[in-house]
Amino acid sequence: MDFIKVASLSELPEGSSKIVKVKNSKVALFHFDGKVTAIGNACLHKGGPLGLGCVEKKHGGTFVACPWHGWEYNIETGKAPPGYKDQQSVYEIKIEDDVILISEEPIVQSIKATHDLSDLADLIDLKYQTTGTSLNILGISTTNMNDNLARFSTSENALEKALAYATEKYGAETKMIKLRQLNFRHCEGYYSQHMNACTWPCSITEMDAKDGMTQVYRDMVLWADIVLLATPIRWGNASSLYYKMAERLNTVQNQITLNKNILIKNKVAAFIITGGQDNIQSVAGQLMWFFTDLGFVFPPFSFVGWSRGWTAEDMDKNVLQFKKSDYIKRTTEEMIDNCIETISQIKKMNTIKIIAPKPHRQDSLSVDIENPDMNL
Repeated sequence: MDFIKVASLSELPEGSSKIVKVKNSKVALFHFDGKVTAIGNACLHKGGPLGLGCVEKKHGGTFVACPWHGWEYNIETGKAPPGYKDQQSVYEIKIEDDVILISEEPIVQSIKATHDLSDLADLIDLKYQTTGTSLNILGISTTNMNDNLARFSTSENALEKALAYATEKYGAETKMIKLRQLNFRHCEGYYSQHMNACTWPCSITEMDAKDGMTQVYRDMVLWADIVLLATPIRWGNASSLYYKMAERLNTVQNQITLNKNILIKNKVAAFIITGGQDNIQSVAGQLMWFFTDLGFVFPPFSFVGWSRGWTAEDMDKNVLQFKKSDYIKRTTEEMIDNCIETISQIKKMNTIKIIAPKPHRQDSLSVDIENPDMNL
């Protein structure tokens, strides 16, 4: 077997790693415990650069964790940890006169094992539950509270009124998600490393199908025709739980960038915004900007607001006034009427003709610049 020079030993001090190119492949070199080893650089999961990963002693050996999603490989054998059958390619190393030589071909070939993702099959295959005649309305309450010390929520109460009206008048199928009752992780920013690191389904969901956002993905993307989002105003902004959810929805928008794949088609969104202090139009603008970027369509007059103004610090009276007011009941019903009229129209649209005028990977100003560490 032929060997080629890839580095000097001084370029790879003890406790370090380095990415080198061998023919048309990138290889991760490691120097740990006085031994230089080499395995394929491209993680078998999504192609992350193993040479940039963290190396630790664990599982009875020395393992590198992919910096994208944490898949692990033994840096000597290329094997995955116990319980997994993945095998990374392994290259032979020789050291001659402080020169690191590597085999031109791997001595062990990579094998990507089959992983059981059956719990996510509907998301992977995009098994939509909407039809030309379905009327599925999803309510999402983003208010945060301790349910053991439950308080009255104006935004959630208005959402309940809207869903009840939709069922009573139109026979709609409705669901309500209370984000505070879902145990879901924050977005962990994989996209900031590489666009391919942000996946569909979300890589966090793939790691843990019980993560609470899995329900949001299923109900919002696959099931709902109409999404009603209700939020209180918190310091002039939507609820922090809303933003936590929105960050995890980057996986939906990113499919446009990566694959020109629009997941949200022929769906309507509208909003309920309540608060003691006034900033309703600004919050509505933030919500509308984000939801249109996902692909949602809005009805005329797409939000209902309730506020008592800047000086309204007597929040106990806010609730009293809210409960006495006929305004919320009337306007939420009118919003539902508008949503249903809008969905009846957009269901006639040919989804094949829907185009997202968004940046794609080839539009990047640095598209012609090669990153020597990346495999993609």
